[in-house]
Amino acid sequence: MAYDSTATKERILAAATAEFAAHGVAGARVDRIATQAQANKRAIYDYFGDKNKLFAAVLEHLMADLARAVPPGDDDLPAYAERLFDYHRAHPEALRLLMWEALELGDQPVPGEQARTRHYEDKLRAAAGAADAEAADVDDDARTRLFFTLGLVGWTLAMPQLRRMILGADLPLDHLRPAIAQAVQGLAVPVTPAAEE
Repeated sequence: MAYDSTATKERILAAATAEFAAHGVAGARVDRIATQAQANKRAIYDYFGDKNKLFAAVLEHLMADLARAVPPGDDDLPAYAERLFDYHRAHPEALRLLMWEALELGDQPVPGEQARTRHYEDKLRAAAGAADAEAADVDDDARTRLFFTLGLVGWTLAMPQLRRMILGADLPLDHLRPAIAQAVQGLAVPVTPAAEE
């Protein structure tokens, strides 16, 4: 049987996704990734480079999956929020990886930042209902609404302890999905600079 490098890369990415989601970049161990992927460490380094480059590849893979699963597609931001909520519920590692990225990189540039920024621009144009996606001029209000939409979805799922303490342990997540859509529908927040005194 011939060696399948594509299958090996996929196993490595899957194992690395689980490892980074559980431990972040600093706590992740290439040995554990190799064992879980049924690959040797040399293959990891040959295909992806060092641990930071592997983390970047995991995030790139994750963001591509997310973009395919939850495309911007229409101008209905509340429906987009519900689809995003469903995706993150089914794939909790996605939010965990984004949180690790924020914790470990802070304000530094992130892996694939330019491509990810273009993806968010596509979402902004779709949310603004632009007919010509390339020529659309997106205002600050649309940017703010998208940012807050992502926050509503992400925070709801990423902070189970706060959800439990504030909303109660018995509140099903299914009740929050339409509540998020309703909150997104009500977002009309102009961002204006503070007046100089």
